Amino acid sequence: MTPPAGKPESEGARIVSGFKFKPLNFVPPKVERVVLENGMVVYLLEDHDLPLFNITARVRTGAVYEPPEKAGLASMTGYVMRSGGTMSMPADKMNEELEFMAASVETSIDRESGSVNLSALKKDIDKGLKIFADVIMNPAFPEEKIRMRKDEVIESIRRENDNPSQIAHREFRRVLYDSKHPYSRKIEGTLETIEKITREDMISFHKNYFRPNNSIFGISGDFNKDEIIRKLNAVFSGWKKEEVCFPEVPKVESRFEKSVYYVYKDINQANVIMGHLGIQRRSPDYFPVMLMNFILGGGSFTARIPGRIRSDEGLAYSAYSAFQTARDLGIFFVACQTKSESTNRAISIALEELEKICKTPVDKEELVQAKETFVNQFIFRFTTSASIVAQKVDIEYEGLPLNYLETYLENVQVVTQNDIQRVARKYLHPDKIRILVVGDREKFDKPLDSFGKVNVIELK
Repeated sequence: MTPPAGKPESEGARIVSGFKFKPLNFVPPKVERVVLENGMVVYLLEDHDLPLFNITARVRTGAVYEPPEKAGLASMTGYVMRSGGTMSMPADKMNEELEFMAASVETSIDRESGSVNLSALKKDIDKGLKIFADVIMNPAFPEEKIRMRKDEVIESIRRENDNPSQIAHREFRRVLYDSKHPYSRKIEGTLETIEKITREDMISFHKNYFRPNNSIFGISGDFNKDEIIRKLNAVFSGWKKEEVCFPEVPKVESRFEKSVYYVYKDINQANVIMGHLGIQRRSPDYFPVMLMNFILGGGSFTARIPGRIRSDEGLAYSAYSAFQTARDLGIFFVACQTKSESTNRAISIALEELEKICKTPVDKEELVQAKETFVNQFIFRFTTSASIVAQKVDIEYEGLPLNYLETYLENVQVVTQNDIQRVARKYLHPDKIRILVVGDREKFDKPLDSFGKVNVIELK
């Protein structure tokens, strides 16, 4: 018999659960924020324990701003910025310099942001900063490196259908969002769009978004604040403030409807993903939603969905739920991989748990356990000065309150059982859910049409 959720399962656990501790009184380290004359926002945290130096930079850009006919432009620009070297330093020379210093410079652009990172030793700050600034301001985008990256991406796209999990997540995003919305696209692009991207496209994309007044820097490690600001002003002296033109990104259409999708793949397992639109990152219900999801399926093996599908019935090794937040409406989903003969059963259990958490208040013990986990995990987000500064950069980039870390614990603790049920009813829609399964339906325990009309997706 399975013990009630949140109850200790052994004598030792019962003893430990009786321990009483003072409330955690943790104050995050203070990080200084300055704005340079060129509009660049900089967070600084000195840490002289080790002779290390790190910079993380976030740039407001992303695949959401690329033309749909050239999907993959942002991602490719972010990659070749580093792999292609700069106007004054070819890629091979840059690699040698960084390797000699045991340093690294990395660049990338994802769906809604771009990033540039530098890691170096204190003695190499000047050289590291020079290369870092050069990559940000003067990438060369040589044709041979662009061609090389295109070939890599094309080969990766060609292999996509070998991975059932990749198929499931890719197709689920497509059925969830309108085809014209950039959220429906893969940031790597398609075989058709990759070949349309030119060097001039990449130069223009980089030039439009990589501006000091469109960037947030986080600096941590063994440095002196006043000295590093002087160095920043020097290496970025040619980087001028300029207005950034952002293409309009359409709002996500908030629509919920029950539908079932099937992708044939000759495998013994079924890859199931089911869900609907979720919440924005700045939702006022963010904390109760995350705690609710922890109880539902995000809390490792102790959560309800993995507890039943994995632990109780042994139908899957991995089963979980998640809210992926974005600037606009993100995704809520439940995912699992199960043997084909238990596909219908696994889906049914997940739906039962969604309905249960909407209709019945969660146990007090479940909420206490969820809160304690969030509080304990929060402390470990401050193990290094680099991670602390990166969080401050992310907070400002996402438009969250600048005191977000200082109020985090309070925002967790004030969530009530009523809040959990309220957000479950508001943001979970088991009766209007989209179900997508990759596998061989001839082997399923029951036909998928028991959940609704099945739409077949043909793989190209």
